[in-house]
Amino acid sequence: MLAVEDIHTYYGESHVLHGVSLGVGRGEAVALLGRNGVGKTTLIRSIVGLTPPRTGVVRFQAREIQRTPPHRIARRGIGLVPQGRRIFSPLTVTENLLLGARGDVATRRQRMYELFPRLRERGGQGGGTLSGGEQQMLAIARALMQGPDLLLLDEPSEGLAPLIVREIGRVLVRLKNDGLSILLVEQNVPLALRVADRVYVMSKGQVVYHGSPADLDANEDVKRRFLGIS
Repeated sequence: MLAVEDIHTYYGESHVLHGVSLGVGRGEAVALLGRNGVGKTTLIRSIVGLTPPRTGVVRFQAREIQRTPPHRIARRGIGLVPQGRRIFSPLTVTENLLLGARGDVATRRQRMYELFPRLRERGGQGGGTLSGGEQQMLAIARALMQGPDLLLLDEPSEGLAPLIVREIGRVLVRLKNDGLSILLVEQNVPLALRVADRVYVMSKGQVVYHGSPADLDANEDVKRRFLGIS
């Protein structure tokens, strides 16, 4: 589904990603873990075309996309839930859902209400008046309204209460079980281990670990050195 091969990404002359490679299979959930500032969001931006890599290859469904504009990447089937949610606060919940929606909009919106019942209750409410957890639900639902084949989520648990984080995890597991491919960028290790089939860990712009959730959970050295878990 997604193959990132030896990409190097810069901001100006600042070299952020140093030969990063990873992959996401069809119907698979992959988690990317690491501390703040190690390059996780830059990797997401490199995949969706916002900060294209200078060298290396990004393939989606066997087609190179590293030189493709972001709007065309989205149309090819990659949905993004950005860090910080970035919903349109003046618009209602319903209006946010309809932005960029494609295909059978009515059916997809009904599906979103099944996944996130609160959004049905808040349909006419302004996005900016929602709680942080409700805004995150809306951001995920908005991306899903595009009908993506691959969903990228950048720190979806950031700033949320544990109860909401568990709810987000439940939804992601359900989406994976329904066949959606997922790349989850997170610092919340329990959430990532619950959702993911495979896990990558980044440090200083490089992948330093790749394995199963169970193997990472048992690797105290990697968790201590790269994730700050003692």
